[in-house]
This record gives sequence, structure tokens and C-alpha cells, in this order.
Amino acid sequence: MEFKDLIGKLDDLNFENLYQDDFLLTWDKSDEELEAVFVVADAIRELRENNKSAKIFDSGLGISIFRDNSTRTRFSYASACNLLGLEVQDLDEKKSQIAHGETLLETANMVSFMADVVGIRDDMYIGQGHEYQVEFAESVQRGYEEGTLNQRPTLVSLQCDRDHPTQMMADTLHFANYFDGLESLKGKKVALTWAYSPSYGKPLSCPQGGIALWSRLGMDVVLAHPEGYEVMEDIVEIAKKNAEESGGSFTVTNDMAEAFKDADIVYPKSWAPFAAMEKRTNLYSAGDFDGIDELEKELLKQNAEHKDWTVTEELMSTTKDGKALYCHPLPADITGVSTKEGEVEASVFDRYRKDLYQEASYKPYIIAAMIFLQKIKNPKAKLEELWNADTPRINK
Repeated sequence: MEFKDLIGKLDDLNFENLYQDDFLLTWDKSDEELEAVFVVADAIRELRENNKSAKIFDSGLGISIFRDNSTRTRFSYASACNLLGLEVQDLDEKKSQIAHGETLLETANMVSFMADVVGIRDDMYIGQGHEYQVEFAESVQRGYEEGTLNQRPTLVSLQCDRDHPTQMMADTLHFANYFDGLESLKGKKVALTWAYSPSYGKPLSCPQGGIALWSRLGMDVVLAHPEGYEVMEDIVEIAKKNAEESGGSFTVTNDMAEAFKDADIVYPKSWAPFAAMEKRTNLYSAGDFDGIDELEKELLKQNAEHKDWTVTEELMSTTKDGKALYCHPLPADITGVSTKEGEVEASVFDRYRKDLYQEASYKPYIIAAMIFLQKIKNPKAKLEELWNADTPRINK
């Protein structure tokens, strides 16, 4: 598609509310706002692939706050900020005054004097991650209204306990470009299933974010997990409502084989049961580390009862024409490679390795698009200006 035709899609979309707003949950955004993010992500990718600068900032800071370990999301956020012209500074809470009892209100304002965007990942504790992001947003808003900050940095959720918007939207853009656009996803079956892992405590935000987003696209979404591995019920209700409105479907099964049968896309990933994550949060709050150790043993034993929930060549052969697109947010637990027994057979993973890396490559552009739309009032005009300026990103 010609660049002008790509950005021309923005003419038919209503996304003005993204300007100077935060991006915390996909279900807080309209369908047209989400589509605008996809369009701008593709446009920024076109700029970079054509060696054209996408810088919209001459200076400025992107703050990153990672309260959990990260590789892909951490580097995707840094890449997105750099692509747009921002420097990145990571807030290491262990090296800050937070360890001395500094309030979030104070921290948020102190790091934001020259910040244009703040990216936060807080996914470990049920009932706390999203709330932390909301409190941070409220803190910088208060600082801006009181005149402490001469600008209000916008926030991007890099994952919380409820949703992983940058991951799920990057995955969706991968789906759209693998097939033939967002519209082509209508009626396609996507199997989002639990898979065995020899570790415990993996966040629920990917399965929850997936069912909440893909049910909006008219897809036939199947959530599969063993009994006892339920996700948050209110997000299940969001998926049900979305499916009714989009003309798709949403079902839950305790049978992995049923989910895989005739699927166009499979997305098998381990996660911890909602009830267990809630219990872990309470144990940490109480400082009960003996209780945490006992919970870990209990959950590892529970996981081990479901080692048959793994992606095999035989299972893949039951998908549509035996050629479903295999996806994963990475890193995957690969049987015989990264672990003795895990989420996926090595032969399946190797066959889809290029696709998996392509899937991951969309995340920097999704994050950049979110920032772009939060900061630029007329994104189509700015994108056209960047394209026509033809300023080389690299002086070859």
C-alpha cells in the first residue's frame, strides 16, 4: 500500500480522545482508537524501513518503570522512545528514595519535570498493578494542575495485572499482516490456551488481554485451560459482551484438543490460576514468606498434573489444514531446549521461529504509535510531513 493511502485511513477514524490521554487498558479505548494505533504503527514502520526519520521530539525523556523482569517489552519501549527522539531513563526503585518511604505522589512528580511519557510494567500482584498505574497518572495530573509540572507526561501500560495492551496489540497487528488486514480476522478461530510450564506465578494479563481484544474483532475466541486455572471473571464477561457485539464468539473449555481443532491461530501460554495469584498477593502483603514457599510447592505440583497440555506436532496437525499460525509472547518453555518438559515441542517452535520473531518485532511500533497519538494532535499531517521531509535516519 502507498504511504499516502495507509495514512489516509486515519481520515475515517475518530481517535481525537487519544491526544494527551493515557493508554492503560484496551477495553477503555474505542474500536476506532485501536485501529488508529494499528495504522500509525504501520506508518512508523514504513518510515523506518525507508530510512526516513520518525523523530517528533528534539529532546525529552521517556521514563521506564519495570517492577518485574523484562527483555522484549523493556527494549521495545526503549526502541520506541528513541525512534521518536526521546532519551530513556529507567527508574530503579532499589536505587531511589522509594526505598526510604517516598510516596508515589512525590516520586511521580520528581521524575516527570522533563518527561514526555512514562511506561510502567507492574504485573506481579493481583489488585495492585493497574491501581499503581492509575495512581501514578493521577499524581502527575495533580502536579500539572498545581503548576509543579509545566507539561503532563502521558502514560503507557507496559503490562499490569489485568491487561498487556502493547503485547496483545502487537500480536493482533501480526495476525492482521500475516493474513490480509484486520477485516480478514473476522470469523477466524483463535485458540488461547494454557500450556504446561515447570515454573509458577506467570501473569494472567496475556490471556485476559487476548480474550478482551480479539473478541472485539469478530473472531471465534476459545479460552482453554485445565480446571482451576481460571482468569478474572469480570474480564471473561467483557469478552462475552464483545463477542455478542462484534458477531464473533467466545467459549471456554477445559480441553486443549477441542480448542486446537480447526483453529486458524493458536496461542498457548502458561499462566497461574487467578485464585493462586490473589493468595500470593495476600501472603506478600502479610510478609508470610513461609506461606509463599508452601504456595509455590503447591502450584508446581498442580502444574505437573497437566504436562499433557503442550503443543505437539500431532496437536498442530488438527488445526485448520494443519497450518495454524502458532504464536507466543515469548520466552516460551521449549521441551528439550529451555526445559525438560514445557509449553511446546522444539520442532514446532523451530518451524515457527521466524514468525515468532516477526510477531515480537511489532511491539516497538505499537508503543511508538501510542506515544505518537498521545502527543501529536494531527497525526496524519505529521506523518505526511515526516515522509515528505525525507530526512534520513542513517546517513549512508
